[in-house]
Amino acid sequence: MISNKMRSLVQNGSVIRAMFEDGKKMAAQFGAENVYDFSLGNPCTPPPAKVAESAIDILRNEPEMMVHGYMSNAGYEDVRSAIAASLNRRFGTHFTAGNLIMTVGAAGGLNVALKTILEPGDEVLIFAPYFVEYNHYITNFDGVPVVVSPTADFSLNLEAAEALITPRTKALILNSPNNPTGVVYSAAQIGELADLLRRKSREIGHVIYLISDEPYREIVFENVEVPYLPSFYENTLVGYSYSKSLSLPGERIGYLVIPSEVEDFVETVAAASVANRILGFVNAPSLFQRVIGRTADLASDMSVYRENREILCRELSRMGFDFIPPQGAFYMFPKSLEPDDKAFCARAKEYRLLLVPGSAFMGPGYFRLAFCVSRQTVERSLDSFEKLAACYRR
Repeated sequence: MISNKMRSLVQNGSVIRAMFEDGKKMAAQFGAENVYDFSLGNPCTPPPAKVAESAIDILRNEPEMMVHGYMSNAGYEDVRSAIAASLNRRFGTHFTAGNLIMTVGAAGGLNVALKTILEPGDEVLIFAPYFVEYNHYITNFDGVPVVVSPTADFSLNLEAAEALITPRTKALILNSPNNPTGVVYSAAQIGELADLLRRKSREIGHVIYLISDEPYREIVFENVEVPYLPSFYENTLVGYSYSKSLSLPGERIGYLVIPSEVEDFVETVAAASVANRILGFVNAPSLFQRVIGRTADLASDMSVYRENREILCRELSRMGFDFIPPQGAFYMFPKSLEPDDKAFCARAKEYRLLLVPGSAFMGPGYFRLAFCVSRQTVERSLDSFEKLAACYRR
């Protein structure tokens, strides 16, 4: 018999994944070109050519134990050094290999961070709306998710956050650019948040960690800048993934940054390295660690996301949808055309549109649209969006 915790998770399975499975069934029924699947954040642009070239060269020319064997739990030192050098060039930091742990994507990194710092009953604040898997990452280690209510423009609700901080508050997770809203939090907002966390850490007598989840850092529009959080707050842990920047979601490769300024740095790094092993990861994928060592400064062509954003912002606005134009990532988060966002998304399926209810992200009354699809899919979908909007106007 499975555990009660897992029984609940099975019964309340991911809405996003359920939509994705529905999409496959509808594609088989109507033809893939006639189904407009905006449900899953799966990059549609290929990795840079050097990714495949590097993998082939590594497999052919590097010693097998350097490709397929175990290494330090933290990952290959030369790879971590290459990533640290890349971060230092970009953000003016002073990281070394000792500040990084290679992880199984950003999700693995966040789980390692939470395993490292949480005691049972510790609370972790999250600004709504947010990627709801955070709830599971926190409860994996008997932590308690605490949801901070959103503002009208999805900026940081610092007043609400302050009111929710208690002596059990151990961390706050921040995702910028944000999934699902596409909002990028400004340097001014991050500075205010850092001041708040310092002040409240002193009041409650222990550090409140800031965990930065950054898989969408490279996907931004209209020259928006994404602040690098360790430059603002010393007790920041950064989870990063190459899933989006290099279009490698299935390879599960990323890293966790632990700056030297973090309280009890040496002990924290040691604990995170052990957590990486005992969570079952053992180490990050060996081959793609070596690939990243050669490609850390590269990024996929993001122009398709910019073009799709421009088309959808223009056309959905014309149709009467209400939304905040995304500043980054590849998501839009418009208001649903009826209060029940689940009913709205069910109706959208009648027009072969696969959208995710905002309530799946603690954002009821909205829906998420992932525009990481081909431009042709976006253009072909517009007639369906028009018909969907028209049925509500009637």
